[in-house]
Amino acid sequence: MMKSRRQFMKQSGLIGLTVGLGAVSASCTPQSISQAHAGTLTSTALRYNADGTFKIVQFTDIHWQKDGPDDKNTAKLMADILDAEKPDLVVLTGDTIEGSKMTDDADYTKAFFECTQPIVQRKIPWTAVFGNHDEEGPMNRRDMMKLMQKIPYCLAKPGPKDIDGVSNYVLSIYDAKGKQARNTLYFIDSLAYAPKEIEGYAWISRKQINWYVQTAQHIEKQNHKKLPALAFFHIPLQEYNQVFGDKSLGCKQEDVCCSKINSGFFAAMLEARDIMGTFVGHDHVNDYEGTLFGIRLCYGRATGFSTYGKEGFPRGARVIVLTENQNNFQSWLRVENNQVIKYTDPA
Repeated sequence: MMKSRRQFMKQSGLIGLTVGLGAVSASCTPQSISQAHAGTLTSTALRYNADGTFKIVQFTDIHWQKDGPDDKNTAKLMADILDAEKPDLVVLTGDTIEGSKMTDDADYTKAFFECTQPIVQRKIPWTAVFGNHDEEGPMNRRDMMKLMQKIPYCLAKPGPKDIDGVSNYVLSIYDAKGKQARNTLYFIDSLAYAPKEIEGYAWISRKQINWYVQTAQHIEKQNHKKLPALAFFHIPLQEYNQVFGDKSLGCKQEDVCCSKINSGFFAAMLEARDIMGTFVGHDHVNDYEGTLFGIRLCYGRATGFSTYGKEGFPRGARVIVLTENQNNFQSWLRVENNQVIKYTDPA
């Protein structure tokens, strides 16, 4: 029987798993940032490699607190995954910081710099969206965005001020020479909590959806064709319930904690016909993916040790590999102890 987030956090079987501590090395420098200086990246920093591939590592639900033992375990795991996968981009899909543990702006500054250290030390471009827990302390989303932008190799940027949320923006992946855009990466702020009369979680708003549709149209016009795209946000859509079943791959061990309101973002993606897959976090012990009407809906693998999990379900990350000029992607999970998980049988 599936259990809610509240039930999972109450049960004694949910523990903070640990891994050994170790030094964080700086062993890999991806080709994609070869022209970066002092952590500053150009607008065409994300480029396909000579072999025609581009690799993304998705860390989610890090829940960094104040550099305690669990946070050190998280940093060690992130370092191990980055050294094994050597990605061209890292995406943090929300709840990066445990906002309720932050007492002032200095805490946020320290936490963001600490939790991104494994990425920065390896000179890997990275970006992020916000979750519902990041803003539960004294720093708001807009100030968090300004803070992240001070950290080397950060590509995140604030979206339009007239739409809901802050982490609404796009990045492009270019060919190896940095001349022609090949793919679009959409980053959507899935906000936090619904109004009290509705309860539960917020939804991607109509203004955000309109922004996405208009942006997709602009990109198509600019490039004279649709570019294959991926979308990253924190809270799953209601359609994540629909996609789990006979043909989905991976684990569902808690309820899909989505909004009670279906605002139509999935329908907008279907109509725009550019997004190949979506990547979320939020539900720490779900990691499944499934295809619904041609769009792959994927969970990441929860990364942080400072929050709830499940015994026997190791922390980790999702890996995504794009191939130039192809309308699909490969994906697998890399977890503790350098284990790779490639689900091949339906859930």
